[in-house]
Amino acid sequence: MNAITRCLATYWSSSIGKKLIVALTGLVLVGFLAGHLSGNLLMYVGREAFNEYAHFLHTMLHGAGVWIARVVLLAMLVLHVAATISLTRQNRAARQPYEFKNTLQASKSSRIMIVSGLTILAFVVFHILHYTVRVDADLAKLGATDPYGMVIVGFKSPLVVMFYIISMSLLCSHLTHGVASIFQTLGVRSKKAQSSIKLFSQAYSFAIWAGFISIPISVLAGLLKF
Repeated sequence: MNAITRCLATYWSSSIGKKLIVALTGLVLVGFLAGHLSGNLLMYVGREAFNEYAHFLHTMLHGAGVWIARVVLLAMLVLHVAATISLTRQNRAARQPYEFKNTLQASKSSRIMIVSGLTILAFVVFHILHYTVRVDADLAKLGATDPYGMVIVGFKSPLVVMFYIISMSLLCSHLTHGVASIFQTLGVRSKKAQSSIKLFSQAYSFAIWAGFISIPISVLAGLLKF
């Protein structure tokens, strides 16, 4: 066990190890976002379709599946943010007295990534409290019997919708840089493919942003209702 612990500590202390952790955890989270959005868009199909989807998630592996997924995803997010912060601090410590323009731009980008990452982490905690723990009394009354109704009630508050849109906007700003970085860290980004990867990152980020924020906006606009 001590040998394994030392090995993990050595891996974590190296910049290459942390970059790989950021890339792999980011890859898991990027895949989750696409799947999660696909399920959420069933809100537009109707109450029955969305509730069936929610029922499947909550009964998968006799109810354990959704909790396993939550724990794994939260662990991925915490690792992703922690490794990003550690990398940024390590880069700052190694910075020379003189700095080129590209270095300054990279530093600013890193600071934005940390702020957006921490905001996203805070949003995930809020999202879990809101829809899973149901600290909102109105959501608690509905329980798990009507997830479609829970989404409608949950987004009736303009403040909640505003926080959701801000969080999604920061998330997609993070994704625009992060998705391209995953390709680079995993060694599949070449000069020839660079423009295509950048375009894919921007298109993916916009699709995630537009899809997620469309739901609370539709609820406030009365397009999605009981």
